[in-house]
Amino acid sequence: MEFVKITSTQNDAVKHVIKLRDRRPREKEQLTVLEGYRELTRAREYGLEILECYFSPEHFLGENEYPLLETFAQEGVKVCQVAPFLLEKMAYRERPEGLIAVAKMKRHTLADLPVKPNGLYLVAEAVEKPGNLGSMLRSADAAGVDGFIICNKCTDLYNPNVIRASTGALFSVPLAEADNEEAFNWLKENNIRMLAATPHTDTVYTDVDMTQAVAIIVGTEQTGLTDLWMNHSDLPVVIPMLGKIDSLNVATATTILLYEAARQRNWQRPDWAK
Repeated sequence: MEFVKITSTQNDAVKHVIKLRDRRPREKEQLTVLEGYRELTRAREYGLEILECYFSPEHFLGENEYPLLETFAQEGVKVCQVAPFLLEKMAYRERPEGLIAVAKMKRHTLADLPVKPNGLYLVAEAVEKPGNLGSMLRSADAAGVDGFIICNKCTDLYNPNVIRASTGALFSVPLAEADNEEAFNWLKENNIRMLAATPHTDTVYTDVDMTQAVAIIVGTEQTGLTDLWMNHSDLPVVIPMLGKIDSLNVATATTILLYEAARQRNWQRPDWAK
């Protein structure tokens, strides 16, 4: 299949993709930029509407890119080949993989989240660093969470660094964006108990029942959770710190708590350690 070729830095499409690196144009246009075969494949699989795709064969890592491009073209996506130096200019990554797409952002509300009798949920309050948020999405997908609520957001959910760090889990995890009170009330209304990590308790996280409907609440990197969550959590727990440092990276702490929940919920499976 032949595709239109772009070789000029003055091309409007090239300029537009570069502009979408910044948060303000992304939010104004409700468009985001995706990079790489895995991210594009997962975005398409989970229903993100892809509008345009640009590629440079010189940067491909495998042999699956052309079938994906042909599928995009058949689905009405605008597909163009760009000169290698242009793709590097358009890319957010230092080592681009040869595929860049423009896609429509999705709105994520509490109404979109499933309510399950013994559901596992994650709530992240005011997480600032895109890399941390992306890592948390990746862990949430791996641990099989039923819903991830992002409260009082400080970073753009569709920031390219979030998408990259999540390895596409942004598209597979059920998501909602809300303020603290909305999220708190939703959890209460649906009888979901709230678990919050804090140094001010003697209850170790492994000693709490996480097989019930539970939401793991984590806070901002600098100051942790606000009083709303700390004062009203049903299950305050501590992650023991055996060294000199008194706290963990928020994404690391999230992964530890999620995997304890996953371990408890899968203890009867022979491939999971008891």
